[in-house]
Amino acid sequence: MKFRRFWQLAAVAIVLGACGSPTPPGTPDSGTSPAAGEAAKDFTVGMVLVGPKNDAGWNQAHFEGIERVSKEQGITLEYADKVNPADRPNVTGAQVADELIGKGAKMVVFNSDDFKDDALETAKKHPEVAVIHASGDYAWKEGKNFKNQPNLGNIMGKMEYGKMMAGCAAALGSETGKIGYVGALINDETRRYASSAYLGAKYCWENYKQQDPKDLEFKVTWIGFWFNIPGKTLDPTKVADDFYNGGYDVVMSGIDTPEAAIQGKKAAEAGKPVKFVHYDYQKGCDLAPDICLGVPFYNWALTYGDAVKTAMSGKMPNEFVWSGPDFASISDPQTDMIGFMKGNALGDNAKFLDEFIKGMSDGSINLFKGPIDLQDGTTYVKAGETATDQQIWYLPQLLAGMTGPSK
Repeated sequence: MKFRRFWQLAAVAIVLGACGSPTPPGTPDSGTSPAAGEAAKDFTVGMVLVGPKNDAGWNQAHFEGIERVSKEQGITLEYADKVNPADRPNVTGAQVADELIGKGAKMVVFNSDDFKDDALETAKKHPEVAVIHASGDYAWKEGKNFKNQPNLGNIMGKMEYGKMMAGCAAALGSETGKIGYVGALINDETRRYASSAYLGAKYCWENYKQQDPKDLEFKVTWIGFWFNIPGKTLDPTKVADDFYNGGYDVVMSGIDTPEAAIQGKKAAEAGKPVKFVHYDYQKGCDLAPDICLGVPFYNWALTYGDAVKTAMSGKMPNEFVWSGPDFASISDPQTDMIGFMKGNALGDNAKFLDEFIKGMSDGSINLFKGPIDLQDGTTYVKAGETATDQQIWYLPQLLAGMTGPSK
């Protein structure tokens, strides 16, 4: 056991040695006092990323968000990426966090749902360190899994709205009514995101395209993890190709990596009339701009920045933060946590997406208002009622009308 522990610690050291710290402290704002500036330089944030920091998706969005905070607030950033069973089979997120804290981190951010227990373990072991878990619900007093850990907070965005916009864009861009969704693993988060995309697609297919809802096919294929692990997951490249080759003219991404975009570009170059919707990374359309309908994205710098300020003030950012879009200024990097970047392929249909967003903003469109049924036919939201936050967060199945497993 001692021998095994030695190699685990050695592996962690290799991870941290291989990952840089892009952290020349930023210049404090002109209104910042010298003492405050020195305090910022002495404040280190550590980030544990489940995938590569340059994946053009989930992890790059998190990394660029915390990097922006480090520059704007003048703090030091330490990080380790690719902390997952495939890339680091002998390393846990909690072990990596220990090393980051050993390097001086006073706040540690875990960026994946898979790190929920690592985050809790780290918070218990280091009560003087602020621990943030992006996703998760251990800090949610009204949730099912509240842990009452004083130095653990959860940060998430209400991407349900972004996915509704994405689904709407997919329906507006489809000529066949066949939309494929490349899903990650199956859990509460991924079910509610895929279902939100379906609700958006269904509404816009019926109301703006004036098409029969029976002619809309929305299929989810889960690969088994947030990105490809050879031999362990379905290959997302093949899943995307199967959709494009099977008559699905729009493919939506629900995973960390850009296979839907990359394979869509190849299909388009081969003459297929296909389009895609990226996920999470604001610049995702750059991968294949001519066929991109858009990308819903998180602005992590806003909530990470707030958490850093709280921690630097001597308080623990230990709340459950679930931030929605700023409909008054969608995609504003200074105010909006959930944005949507329109793609070139949306074309004239952009006006319908604008109308859809306006309807969600003023309340005239509420896609979580019943009646809504689950995939097995049971009632999810009764007629005249609106789903609660708990019903949305803990969605137990995909919705009626969707194709694909719920468990």
